[in-house]
Amino acid sequence: MANELRFKTARDLFMACPAVSRDMVALPTEQPSIEFCRALLAGRVPEEAITFCAYLLPERAAVWWAHECLSHLTVLLDSRDQELLAVVRDWVSEPESPHHRPDVSKAAAMPPTTPAAWVALAAGRHGNGSAVEAPALPPAARAVSAGVLAGLARVALEDRFSVLSAFVEMGIQLAETEALRQSADTS
Repeated sequence: MANELRFKTARDLFMACPAVSRDMVALPTEQPSIEFCRALLAGRVPEEAITFCAYLLPERAAVWWAHECLSHLTVLLDSRDQELLAVVRDWVSEPESPHHRPDVSKAAAMPPTTPAAWVALAAGRHGNGSAVEAPALPPAARAVSAGVLAGLARVALEDRFSVLSAFVEMGIQLAETEALRQSADTS
């Protein structure tokens, strides 16, 4: 499976996405991407596995992954964040729909001060008809990572690593599923 990922090794991802070097202290290796991600999770700064997943996934899948992560934390999110998650969910299900573009544009224009606001910003940054076209905004993967990490920061310390691990495993599974889908699309 790892051979079909869009980035076969950690070094491939770092070379294709230079911004990841500014978001992580870990140095890339020739390890397959999934092994590298799991090594990050087991390392000194396990949160870097979240950042790596955000860059490993295609943008739309990364936004969906962030949505799913935050959906597991709804009791820790306020009503505005829950509304933003609904906007993100609708956009992911139909990203080209003109019905969702105004909502995503409005959500993405908000200051990213909460977990779901970061994810909405990532949805707005998504390429191909991006709702927000400001070059000063962070890459979608950085916004996804910030949103998931901001949500994770709200989890009780004693539960944080288990939630972090579950989020990373969900990201890995999604990366593998996306690789299969891409493979089927090109066959």
